[in-house]
Amino acid sequence: MRALAVLSGLVCVVLCSSLAENATNIVVIDPKSFAVLPQDYPFRTDPFTQLFNPTNTSTPIFQVFNPSFLDLLGPNPSIHQIASNGSAAFAHEAPVYVPETDEVFFSSNGGSDVTRPGWVSKISLSEAERLLEESGGGDVNVTVTEVSLDDSIQEVNGGTGLFNGDLVFATQGRGSIPPSVALVNPQEPYNSTILLNNFYGRQFNSLNDVKILPGTDMIFFVDDIYGYLSGVRPAPTMFQSQIYRFDPELGTVRAVATDFVEANGLAFDGDGKIAYVTDTGAAGRSLNATGPTTIYAFDVDVKTHTFTNRRIFAYVDAGIPDGVQVDTEGNVWAACWDGVQVFSPDGALLGKVFLNTLSANFIFAPPNRLVILAETKIYLARIAAKGVV
Repeated sequence: MRALAVLSGLVCVVLCSSLAENATNIVVIDPKSFAVLPQDYPFRTDPFTQLFNPTNTSTPIFQVFNPSFLDLLGPNPSIHQIASNGSAAFAHEAPVYVPETDEVFFSSNGGSDVTRPGWVSKISLSEAERLLEESGGGDVNVTVTEVSLDDSIQEVNGGTGLFNGDLVFATQGRGSIPPSVALVNPQEPYNSTILLNNFYGRQFNSLNDVKILPGTDMIFFVDDIYGYLSGVRPAPTMFQSQIYRFDPELGTVRAVATDFVEANGLAFDGDGKIAYVTDTGAAGRSLNATGPTTIYAFDVDVKTHTFTNRRIFAYVDAGIPDGVQVDTEGNVWAACWDGVQVFSPDGALLGKVFLNTLSANFIFAPPNRLVILAETKIYLARIAAKGVV
């Protein structure tokens, strides 16, 4: 049975099935209900501040635009705040899950604050689960532990893992300290090793996301100019916004993709045949609603690992798509300015983990958890979908 609710001229279809009957955090919205809007409708003109929540349902919620999203959520999805800090954007980028300790490492948004370098922290998901159980399902605040790293690692902006048991971080660099790809031991004292900090003697501009190609030890990373734009790096000296491949065994590095306004997030599908890259040029030197907020898909050449057959995968309606991940069914999840948006393998929007606030990144944490970084807060969603390891 379905119930109809009308608000601001929109017809929103809300499931009354056994799945959603008591799930107040699930809102199903029929795309036909807003395909044609009244001429005097207050259309959105600023995708960075005007977000799409036609039911005005209290957030966080799961917005469902395609019934298949319900399968990814599972029979009883939940989402709760598990950490917060009202005075600092402590949860911004580079989430890495460590299964041995059930911890998530992540970095702050310190790059926008030239008075303090960005910092890395970690939380225990086991503690979060315990606190949520004790609270009866209410929001909680886990212990957030700052991690002391070597001074050579400045402004961590991308993370993945694990590589021979170590976290892999991509750093923006700071001042004269060059951007780098680094390994960090997830155990104290967090010993680090710089794997790469130059391109044949030239400093990179400002490294961003980093991923390992499935089935290989090849490390791929994004080089953009956000460090310069945020005031922590000098003017660029290399071609702007490219993707590089680093072979840690041979020590060689090469460009594999180019021609972005501002390349940002990077992800591979489970078999490493498709690469996804976000272009966030709309949030470059200034916020520009006419700039790219786009996810591109590429084929990965088997021999050279260059990205070929570039095609548009999705265009995001809210802010920009930053970090991206792929689940085991090939669906693409993207952190946006309204939460996390989820696209089918053919690029159709299935639904959103709608926070009504910016999320720059997130990580799947087995067995069925999604940890979302939202600047001053961290959310934990329990869902059915599993991420590519």
